[in-house]
Amino acid sequence: KGSAPTSGVQDTPPPPHPASAAFLGGPGEGSPCGSGFGWAGEGLGSGGKNRRVCHAAARLEMGSLWEEFNRLGTEMIVTKAGRSVAQRGKGAAGVGGTPSPPPFPLRRMFPTFQVKLSGLDPLADYVLLMDFVPLDDKRYRYAFHSSSWLAAGRADPAAPGRVHFHPDSPAKGAQWMRQIVSFDKLKLTNNLLDDNGHIILNSMHRYQPRFHVVFVDPRRDSERFAHQNFKSFSFPETQFMAVTAYQNHRITQLKIASNPFAKGFRDGEPEP
Repeated sequence: KGSAPTSGVQDTPPPPHPASAAFLGGPGEGSPCGSGFGWAGEGLGSGGKNRRVCHAAARLEMGSLWEEFNRLGTEMIVTKAGRSVAQRGKGAAGVGGTPSPPPFPLRRMFPTFQVKLSGLDPLADYVLLMDFVPLDDKRYRYAFHSSSWLAAGRADPAAPGRVHFHPDSPAKGAQWMRQIVSFDKLKLTNNLLDDNGHIILNSMHRYQPRFHVVFVDPRRDSERFAHQNFKSFSFPETQFMAVTAYQNHRITQLKIASNPFAKGFRDGEPEP
């Protein structure tokens, strides 16, 4: 769609999430590429990357749109888990029999995180996943008089670290490279008790999405080489502030104008 191809900042060590530890290993990633060794020749502590991820490259799709949002200060909505759209109109009774306001559904990211991959082994299996890391140790508030974000103290206790696996994982390198990889099923929440595997974020905190390509190593002792079998990408233009309601009206306008699912807003029928 006319987006500018963008290269990510590669090989940022993923945090030690329990869900991803088996794939991502520890923080000692070593150099971006080994000395030409293949996986069969790599031993413990070689320090290099497996050749099946060594040459992996990721280009961010809709790069120009991400840049446009980034210039304004991207905001992403996080909400508690709500009922479906069909259920929201039923008006569950609240205290004293009065209808309680319907909770909002979980939100998907917009712009959607999409990448075009190259440099994978067409015949090897790969798992693709994402995680989100805080950009700093601050909590923020929006100053409407200056249309800017201001630090408002120390960050809240970290939300439970989670990763989102692309639902087509694992798949052959040829399949991943054949088409654009879209993380359109990824949902954000601020519900610390979420038990559906959604990404949990703290509202009014800044985050950096990270994308990981993980080679599915067929060796029995593959855990010994976990730190060699993945490559990570960060795109600075995808950084965002997690919010429960949009603060910057220009962000709201841009989302309405560019999101094909915002038809209700454009037709004068605002949705939650």
